[in-house]
Amino acid sequence: MGREVMVRKIWQYACLGMVAIGLASLLANAVPSLTAQPDNTGIILDLKGPVTPTSAEYLSREIALAGTNGTDLVIIEIDTPGGLVTSMMDIVKSILGSDVPVVTYVSPQGSRSASAGLYIMYSAHVSAMAPATNTGAATPVELGGGGGGEPFEPPVDTAPEEDDTGDSAPADDEAGEDVPADEEAAPSGDQAPASETPALANDDAMRAKVINDSVAYIRSLAEKRGRNADWAESAVRDAASVTANEALDLGVIDLVADDLDDLLAQIDGMVVETATGEVTISTADIQLTRVEPQFWEKILGFFADPNVAAILLSLGTLGITAEIWNPGSIFPGALGLLCLMLAFYSFSILPHNALFFGFMAVGVILIVLEAYTPTFGISGLAGLALFGSGLYFLFPDQFRISPVVIITILAFTGAFLAMVLIAIVRSRSHRPLTGAENIRKLEGSVVEWNNEKGTGLVLVDGETWKARSKAPLKAGDRIKVVEIDGLVLDVKPVQNNSASLSRFMPGLGSQNS
Repeated sequence: MGREVMVRKIWQYACLGMVAIGLASLLANAVPSLTAQPDNTGIILDLKGPVTPTSAEYLSREIALAGTNGTDLVIIEIDTPGGLVTSMMDIVKSILGSDVPVVTYVSPQGSRSASAGLYIMYSAHVSAMAPATNTGAATPVELGGGGGGEPFEPPVDTAPEEDDTGDSAPADDEAGEDVPADEEAAPSGDQAPASETPALANDDAMRAKVINDSVAYIRSLAEKRGRNADWAESAVRDAASVTANEALDLGVIDLVADDLDDLLAQIDGMVVETATGEVTISTADIQLTRVEPQFWEKILGFFADPNVAAILLSLGTLGITAEIWNPGSIFPGALGLLCLMLAFYSFSILPHNALFFGFMAVGVILIVLEAYTPTFGISGLAGLALFGSGLYFLFPDQFRISPVVIITILAFTGAFLAMVLIAIVRSRSHRPLTGAENIRKLEGSVVEWNNEKGTGLVLVDGETWKARSKAPLKAGDRIKVVEIDGLVLDVKPVQNNSASLSRFMPGLGSQNS
């Protein structure tokens, strides 16, 4: 009876506990929390490494969520060599359409915001840099190489200036220098009159379109944010770059901040124009939260590193070569194919030069040729030289692969070729392992023999063969193979023949021939 009462009380207490939990949850939703929530919140985002579709998705998503969640400030810390134009434009559109102030901050010291990073800085409501950082070099680099060599520049007006009387005056008059009459009268042979500027070739025309479009795009951003549009154009046309202090003097950025606390102190009270109107930035008692990319975004961002792309391409090439050299291994081929797929993904989001990619392809062909038709290192060394030079010049300067990585790859590939060459030399140095060349000149023992017919059975290399001989033999005699005729061996007795198979096969020595 006492047991039933105890069980009943436990059940009652459990029910009361569940009711209490339910009431507490209702009160928590209905009554504001007694804990003071911060009135001012902000998030910190990172743009580290190349501007890729993955980083663009991460930044665009978090900027949009900041507006939805009522976040008051977004800070993007930048350290990038540049990246894809399409990804950069996605980020710029997200910033321009944001109703939350977005601050770009090139940090920490020693970082840079080159190429696509400059466009993102120009689109921000507030643009800042840490000391010992730089920005610029925004000349577009075409994917897959190509282009017209030097960045496109506008035609230079070579027409002489006119003075007030209408006469032409030499340009050097402003500097107070006289020009000889013969030099003044004779125009330079390599300059064409402005009215006779030749039409651009197809490649140059396409290059001019890309440059002019990029100039118009960054000038529009500069005009919207009130920044230096002329210098921005020089950064696109001439790949100009400046330090943080120079950028501040030129009106490229709004401020230079030593660290994050200094940045927050300087932007406090600034009034900026967002997509929904003017907003006053307030950083007093602001609570900042760093928002990291998602796990899969970190993985894809890892493969966007030029050094990783080079290593994957090398491993993939070696894996496929090893699979072709030793068919049926499966693992080297599967691993090589996976590495090549990841390398091609990296190339799809990194600007590269198709010419040097061709160098690498020729180098791979020569390396494979060395593995199959040995030239004692000549083809292999030439292939390594082409492959290494192609790796070094494959990406633009800001994406250049580390020389240490290139040397390591070449050393690993050279070791592989050396192993192949050693294996081939060894295979040529010993006798054949199969076929007639293997049997000829081997020694063996007589198992059975008929002297009348001159034929019998012999044991050679662990196998029993039909044999014939002109010399008389008996079971147990040692013989040597002279020739092979189909499945019949021509043998002869070995001198000082006293061995007998009776030691190995008792009873054979007593058999009659």
